[in-house]
Amino acid sequence: MTGRRGSKPPLVAEKRSRPAQNKRKPATKARRRKAAPKRRGLLATLLWPFKWLLILFWRIAWRGTLVVSILVGIGVFYYAATLPPMSEMVDARTRGSVTLLDARGETFAWRGDQFGGMIRASSINENLHNAVVATEDKRFYWHFGVDFYATGAAMVRNFRNGGNPLSGAGGSSITQQTAKLLCFGRPFDPNTWEDETAYEADCRRTTLWRKVQEAVYAFALEARYTKEEILTIYINRAYLGAGSRGFEAASQRYFGISAAEVNPAQSAMLAGLLKAPTTYAPTRNLQVSQDRGATIIRLMEEQGYLTSAQAADAQANPATLSEAARARAGGYFADWVMDSGPSFFTDGTTEDVIIRTTLDPRIQTAAEEALVWVFENKVRAGSEAQAAIVVMSADGAVRAMVGGRDLTVSGAFNRATQALRQTGSAFKPFIYAAALDIGMSPFDILLDERTCWDVPGPDDYCPANYTNRFEGEVTMVEALQQSLNIPAVALSELVGRAAVRAVAEGFGIDRDLADGPALALGVSESTLLEMTGAYAGILNGGSAVKPYGLTELRLAGDDTPLLEATGGIRERVIQESAARQLTWMMYQVVEGGSGRRAAVEGWEIAGKTGTTQAARDAWFIGFSGDYVAGVWMGYDDNTPLTGVTGSGLPADIWHETMTRILSGLTPTPLPMEVPTQVAVPQLQPQTGQAGDGLGYTPEEADTIINDLLRELQNSGG
Repeated sequence: MTGRRGSKPPLVAEKRSRPAQNKRKPATKARRRKAAPKRRGLLATLLWPFKWLLILFWRIAWRGTLVVSILVGIGVFYYAATLPPMSEMVDARTRGSVTLLDARGETFAWRGDQFGGMIRASSINENLHNAVVATEDKRFYWHFGVDFYATGAAMVRNFRNGGNPLSGAGGSSITQQTAKLLCFGRPFDPNTWEDETAYEADCRRTTLWRKVQEAVYAFALEARYTKEEILTIYINRAYLGAGSRGFEAASQRYFGISAAEVNPAQSAMLAGLLKAPTTYAPTRNLQVSQDRGATIIRLMEEQGYLTSAQAADAQANPATLSEAARARAGGYFADWVMDSGPSFFTDGTTEDVIIRTTLDPRIQTAAEEALVWVFENKVRAGSEAQAAIVVMSADGAVRAMVGGRDLTVSGAFNRATQALRQTGSAFKPFIYAAALDIGMSPFDILLDERTCWDVPGPDDYCPANYTNRFEGEVTMVEALQQSLNIPAVALSELVGRAAVRAVAEGFGIDRDLADGPALALGVSESTLLEMTGAYAGILNGGSAVKPYGLTELRLAGDDTPLLEATGGIRERVIQESAARQLTWMMYQVVEGGSGRRAAVEGWEIAGKTGTTQAARDAWFIGFSGDYVAGVWMGYDDNTPLTGVTGSGLPADIWHETMTRILSGLTPTPLPMEVPTQVAVPQLQPQTGQAGDGLGYTPEEADTIINDLLRELQNSGG
């Protein structure tokens, strides 16, 4: 036989026996396992009783997570399906805004919620775009609506600081903040919320359920809009202080330029407002706002949005306010114009309205500076006395208004238009106007001596002069020049209180005027605006004026005005010659009488002082050939002024105001008429009757005066 050495084929019996051997092997392994049982470790032994609890928890957890995910998905799908186009989301104000322009057409004040028009995230300045992202959500382009890392870190900080993880810094992404601005899709309902402030406060309220809603709505926003569209909604709806809604309005409000034109420092200041718009508003505290902007600049540098050189330049040149925003002038004037216009286009407007006014910013600044200067240099420190100023043209166009010493307020009590105060001797020009209008002369003789008038009650009315002296025989012009009381009352009684009332009411002092002889001494009340308007009637030749500040009202975007000037010159009250002679008499008051401190070098000035009983009110109202200005001073609670009369501090304020206003202008002569001096009978005031000292009756005095008038007319005098 041939084959490989040492090998031989298996026998048939061997082949048959192998399966039997294979069958015995499992039995051997089983015996081995039984012989050497497996041992558990100590930890496994301890955890073994909780095995089924852990398994149960896991099964519930993943099923619960699945259910929550499905519910969240349904919520996201629902919200995303109901979201409108992005362009409809940028402005949801329920009330409009009012932009007030001065006489030059420049913006000087805003009221309501200002919206500068929609701007896109892609069209604003790149620095502003980066500043917002760096400040509010540096991972904005990396998350899907919620930055879980930032949210968790914020909750930990809140817990450590106050114990409530939901109170304090929220770590919300820009998308989540946008969800809050949209109030999770709930529009403002006046039947649910008292006003927009209450509505917005409710939308910002933080609870665990609200955080869940916020997250779901944020996911929906991310599903419905692009990142740039979400950012566009955000930058248009965010409130940025001073009534500004959106970055375009804020940029215009604070810097007078578009959001597309801001530099890095301005961008940082605007972005810094997002944290606390009222606190950081530069119109409230510029330094605080600049400090906040410096922090944003450092963030932008750290995140690579600014180079070291750009950041250094921005830090060295912080943003400042525009001239209009810095001045904050005309707040009282703006409030008055808003009150004088129709409410559906002013305080209650649902549209964006543009109002052009009569305000002259140069004159407004002059009035404000004058008030501050006098109180800083001539009033004792700590005094709570108040003052108000009104400046207008002869036709009643108000050029400046200061309603109190706080020049930066809005919506405050306006002492120029709202304070009813006794007018004192500032009322006397209306008496002399009535006398001149019936033909009397500034050189008519009056007697200044102790006189009493019968009035209802136990005592007679016996006025005295401020000096407690009597001057005897004086002319009408001397009586006005020295602001003598007895001749004024006597003259009022002579021409008749009805005539005096008619002149005062014709010039706009149409409130309840006193019935007795005290009418002549200004015991009736009026406002500074009304009194200044009445004096404007004297300057313009005797015609009434209605003070006005609004010249044109139109809707934003429209060229056609809806409303135009609502004031100006009205009907004639006294003859022009009477007004011209009265102007001359009032000129004498400033040249050599009680109003000397109001004089302005190189200018003809006419005016009248006024001080009420116990010096509770002090006035000076006067005019140049161009402007009428009125000044009132007193305490809001009627506390008497100490050592102050109309010829003192009010005249000083008037002088400082008009000196600034008239500086650099060519002097305009007063429209006055110097009367011809003739001999006339004196007027005896003891009983309020006319006489020459020899017992003329009123009828005889009238006959003498009428004869004199005919004589003057025939002679052309």
